[in-house]
Amino acid sequence: MQLSEFKRRRRQLMTMMGAGSVAILPTSVEAVRNRDVHHPYRPDSDFYYLTGFAEPEAVMVLVPGRTHGEYILFCREKDPAKELWDGSRVGLDGAVAQYGADDAFPISDLDDILPGLLEERERVFFAMGSDPALDKRVSDWVSQVRSRARAGVHGPIEFLALDHYLHDMRLYKSRAEVTVMRRAARLAAQAHTELMRRVEPGMYEYQLGAIFSHHCQMAGASQLAYPSIVGGGNNACVLHYIENSQPLNDGDLVLVDAGCELECYASDITRTYPVNGRFSEPQRILYELVLEAQAAAIDKARVGNHWNDPHEAAVRVLTKGLLKLGLLRGTLAKALKAKSYSRFYMHRTGHWLGMDVHDVGDYKVDGHWRLLEKGMVLTVEPGLYIPQGTKGIAKKWQGIGIRIEDDVLVTDGEPDVLSRDVPKSVELIESVMAK
Repeated sequence: MQLSEFKRRRRQLMTMMGAGSVAILPTSVEAVRNRDVHHPYRPDSDFYYLTGFAEPEAVMVLVPGRTHGEYILFCREKDPAKELWDGSRVGLDGAVAQYGADDAFPISDLDDILPGLLEERERVFFAMGSDPALDKRVSDWVSQVRSRARAGVHGPIEFLALDHYLHDMRLYKSRAEVTVMRRAARLAAQAHTELMRRVEPGMYEYQLGAIFSHHCQMAGASQLAYPSIVGGGNNACVLHYIENSQPLNDGDLVLVDAGCELECYASDITRTYPVNGRFSEPQRILYELVLEAQAAAIDKARVGNHWNDPHEAAVRVLTKGLLKLGLLRGTLAKALKAKSYSRFYMHRTGHWLGMDVHDVGDYKVDGHWRLLEKGMVLTVEPGLYIPQGTKGIAKKWQGIGIRIEDDVLVTDGEPDVLSRDVPKSVELIESVMAK
């Protein structure tokens, strides 16, 4: 991502903030895995969205109209002794030269410098309530400024939630963002296709997950977007199954929900296919029903439709199909009203996608479903889940869990399926697996 992209975002945010304001945004903290071992570090999505800065222990401050520079970055200083152990640091000069900061100060000086930046500012934008320690620090900084009121110094009188403005910005993907997300989807699509070629009875779920991770890393995506879900047979009926510890059995389906991350942007794809390369008749019938529901839902991902239209389309197809198969009873109208489909399909048909897998952005505005607009990216992922032991259901349908998920960009015209490269028709899946 070019520096100009981050600069454009900061400028847009400061325009919304207006004169007399200041925004304070820290990155995420390092998370300890166990004792002296940390989880791989990932910056806070909001912070990275505005800065492109990937190091821990950093705070961004925006001060519209500040004479000496509007974009200030507090970060770690260069330290050869620590860098010997933990790797290179950008440092203060690098924050300016490489990341476009107007000013850079040591993170250790934050409490000394911040109060001065709040002077003569009316509004403070920050993520209120998300970090109690930050809430207290902001309160302390403001108190310091207000304590100088007799000297004629004025401090902020209004506090606003930064994420209310920032998350709406993130909902609309720029051309640069779409380019990165398309690459992430293509890499993940290639990895999913490789799994179809490699899977065979007797493999373990985690081995299939390892192949996905390996393929993504070798293709240039060093991180996964989330822990992969690899559920064989009945495990596919557990929506967020991540144990991935069981063998894949001949005759079962396997559900793989996995995506990679590029430049902090996620892909999120799910495919379901037979471990032995051939769908049984019950598996094929349910699979093609889910596929039909997904096609109907994707067709509703258009400008002017509302957020719930894809879900309603999927639910209608699934309910009609389940009635035809005898898995539900009654009329279509009554089944839809009673939501009787939720016995087998209990989640929504999608979510926003971007820097976070379940990305930010309101789904309703003023109590009404949000209208879809150009530049929004969402997943479309209907499914059916019939666990073993489901009462009143013929055994041939039991132990089958199916989900088909793609990443879809809303455009001025047809929905743009970013993950279109992964096979999903029965014929194409079986053809790929036969090779």
